[in-house]
Amino acid sequence: MADSGIPPPSDAERLDVYLVRSGLAGSRRHARALLAAGVVRVNGRRCRKGRSLAADDAVDVTVPAPTPLLKPDPSLPLEILYIGPELLVVNKPGLLPCHPLRADDRPTLMNAVAAHYPLAARIGRNPLEGGLVHRLDNGTSGAVMVALSDPALARIRAALKNGRIVRRYLAMVKGAINRPLQLDAPIAHHPRNRRKMVAAKDPQTAAKLKARPAFTALSPIRTVDGFTLVEVTPRTGNRHQIRVHLAQAGFPIAGDELYGGPMLQGLAPGRFFLHLKELHIPRALETGIGPNSADDRHPILHLWAPLPADLAACLDAVDRRIP
Repeated sequence: MADSGIPPPSDAERLDVYLVRSGLAGSRRHARALLAAGVVRVNGRRCRKGRSLAADDAVDVTVPAPTPLLKPDPSLPLEILYIGPELLVVNKPGLLPCHPLRADDRPTLMNAVAAHYPLAARIGRNPLEGGLVHRLDNGTSGAVMVALSDPALARIRAALKNGRIVRRYLAMVKGAINRPLQLDAPIAHHPRNRRKMVAAKDPQTAAKLKARPAFTALSPIRTVDGFTLVEVTPRTGNRHQIRVHLAQAGFPIAGDELYGGPMLQGLAPGRFFLHLKELHIPRALETGIGPNSADDRHPILHLWAPLPADLAACLDAVDRRIP
């Protein structure tokens, strides 16, 4: 006991009293719970709370690690884009949530990650998110970063918030865009619809709604049959930011019914044409080696998520309609 910093028991001291005095339990109630769970041993044997101790008794408390709330689901597909010592990047399919909202929720990306990388389910402050660095909406596909240690989670999230990690999306929007655009309306929760966000261009409205700064850059790639394929680079990370900014500018994303986007043949309900296709991550954040990485000597790790089959088919169908 002396070597561990825990004081030895006193002669005739009750076991539950000793657990509290030594700091092995936070209260008498906690001590009783530990004893009832059978995790307290005196000289290697389980004992009752009223047991009287001797000064040379050895008391041990062994609390098993909590079972992660992220249940492993090996049946879910998991496409790995990069794996390093402290960072995993995977390609999220459309319509698959990033993480569950409850322990009994439907399967999610993090349930698939937990099946192959159990450590990712045991880190972070939210047991339903584990090492998830950032989220993509259910209807969005593409590259998702997952930290494999608590220090990496804090480090990479901070870098993302500070703009050190570049994210580039591909989107199909309604309307013709013929020049690059910079969208900077602050974003807030919709005052009447909890499912939606709103772009608050008016400063008074933005202040009233406690809107957060938001910056989105987009460049047109080509216009096809009333739609424009665009590359989108957000410099901030607000909820629904790209969807709200594009809709507010008059260019809603195809399939995004929540924000007025038109239907596009080939897109399943709830799926919209938005894909996180590219990540640029400073190697100072993570120095592992992956199958999709650039030269190790390059200071930036470049990762690409292939366009999924459903979006590729939609794009091909739109192209074929051009005479």
